[in-house]
Amino acid sequence: MQATELEKVENYYQTQMQKDRIVEQLKENGCRITKQRMVLLDVILSGNCSSCKEIYYKASKLDSKIGTATVYRMMNLLEEIGAISRVNLYEVTCETKTKPEEHVIELDDSSVRVLTEPEWTRVIERGLRACGYIDRQNVRTVKPGIV
Repeated sequence: MQATELEKVENYYQTQMQKDRIVEQLKENGCRITKQRMVLLDVILSGNCSSCKEIYYKASKLDSKIGTATVYRMMNLLEEIGAISRVNLYEVTCETKTKPEEHVIELDDSSVRVLTEPEWTRVIERGLRACGYIDRQNVRTVKPGIV
């Protein structure tokens, strides 16, 4: 075997061992191991994705039933069990102050809603009131790191 073939075989076994360890951790945390989760694990372990959106595009080519919400839930699960760290997953290269920030929400019927910052704040405020967390207070958005 040439060195590159040997490296490929070693890489395959290392990836398979990582996958097996992650599956075991998911099972220990009471998660079902579905076909979609296995597809997502394969895509994530390929190591060629830098964002959830990229993971979604690659995974949806393999299984068209995978939605973006499934990807985000899986990423959260993997982060909770310590299998991944998303500290450096996203990198902002530029900021624009002319366009208002938008919040994208995917519903369980796969429909998507885009809310502007004021709409988002209104939804959060009404939800907090409905759940009894606030009474007469108003909600304002605080940028991350500014508390």
